[in-house]
Amino acid sequence: MQIVVNTRLLISNKLDGIGWFSYQTLKRITQKNPDVHFVFLFDRDFSDEFIFSDNITPLVIGPQARHPFLYYAWFHLSVKNLLNRMNPDLFLSPDGFLALGAKCKQLPVIHDINFLHNPKDLKSLTSKYYNHFFPKYARAASRIATVSEFSKEDISENYHIDLNKIDVVYNGINEGFRPLLENEKQTVKEKYTQGKPYFLFVGSQSPRKNLNRLVAAFDQFKAETRSDFKLLLVGAVYANEGDVKSVIAASKFKEDIIFTGRQPQAELEKIMASAFALAFVPYFEGFGIPMIEAFQCNVPVICSNTTSLPEIAGDAGFTVDPFEVKSIAKGMIEVYHNESLRDQLIKNGKKRKELFSWDRSADLLWNSMTKCL
Repeated sequence: MQIVVNTRLLISNKLDGIGWFSYQTLKRITQKNPDVHFVFLFDRDFSDEFIFSDNITPLVIGPQARHPFLYYAWFHLSVKNLLNRMNPDLFLSPDGFLALGAKCKQLPVIHDINFLHNPKDLKSLTSKYYNHFFPKYARAASRIATVSEFSKEDISENYHIDLNKIDVVYNGINEGFRPLLENEKQTVKEKYTQGKPYFLFVGSQSPRKNLNRLVAAFDQFKAETRSDFKLLLVGAVYANEGDVKSVIAASKFKEDIIFTGRQPQAELEKIMASAFALAFVPYFEGFGIPMIEAFQCNVPVICSNTTSLPEIAGDAGFTVDPFEVKSIAKGMIEVYHNESLRDQLIKNGKKRKELFSWDRSADLLWNSMTKCL
C-alpha cells in the first residue's frame, strides 16, 4: 500500500497549529504501520527530523506554495501530475488542500472554514482562493477529517456534505507542556514581565484572534483592579493580518503589555506554565490548541463562548462573549478575584485534558484514512 502525504507545512522551528497536527499524527501513523509506504511531499528543502521511519520516501517538488497562484501551481499541476503518475492508494492533505483532477482517492483535513464566515480577515486574493476552491475540495474528497464537532457541522451545512462523510479528529497536547514549580515560574516572570503575574494570549495576530478587544478588556481590568498584572502576547505577526503593535500603542496601559513574537517551543511551554491565566478569546476558532495546553499546565482558562471553544473547553473554561469588551474584562476580573473559581477551573482542566492526546488523534486519523482504502 502506498500513501502520499502533503507535508509542506513541516518546517523546522516554524510549526504552527496545522504543522503540529501534521507532525504529531504522521509520526505515529508512519511508525505504527511499517508495511505501508508513505511518500512525503515537500515544497522546499526538508529536515531529517520529519522522516520518522524507514517506510517514508521524501520528495521535493516545486514551486514553493506560499501564495494563491503558487497554491494552484503546486497542488493542481505539480502534485496532481505526480499523483497521476504514481497512482497511490490515497493522498492525505493535513492542511485541507487537494489536487483537483488527480485520479486517486483524497482525504483533506479541513480544520475550519473561518474564511467563509470572515473573508476580510485574510488577504483578498487568499480569501477568494479559499472560498473558490475549498468547496470543490470538500466535494472531491473521498472523506473529510476535521478537528471539532463544530467544524464538522459547519462544513456539512455550508458545503452540503453528508455528516457521515466527515470524521472528527481532535488535536492533542505536545509532550513538553507540564506544571512548573513556583521558583521556575518566577524565573520566567522575571524574564518577561519584571517578575509580575500575567494573563497570557498565544496565537497568531490575525484579526479573528480578537486582540483589539482583548487589549481593551485588559485596560478595563487594570483600571478597575489597579493590579500590577501584565498581559503577555505570544505569537507570530503575518503581513496584512493586523498590527498588534499599533493596538498596544493605543492602550492606556501599554507599558504593561508585552509582545514577544513567536517563541521556540521549549520557551512557549515555560511561558504557558507560568501564566496566571490564559485569556483566549478569538471570535472564530476550529479548535483552540492553547486551551488544552493550559489544562496540561494547571493554568486557568478564560475563553470565548463561540464556535468550537465551548466544545473543547467544557467545564474547564470560564466563557465570555468575544464581541463584548465588558464581558472579556469581567472574566479577567472574576478569575483575578476568585481563588476558588481558579482552583475549580484547574481541577476541571486536569480531567478535561484526558480527552486530548496525539496517540488518540493519530488513531482517529488513521481510521478515517482506512475508510477511504
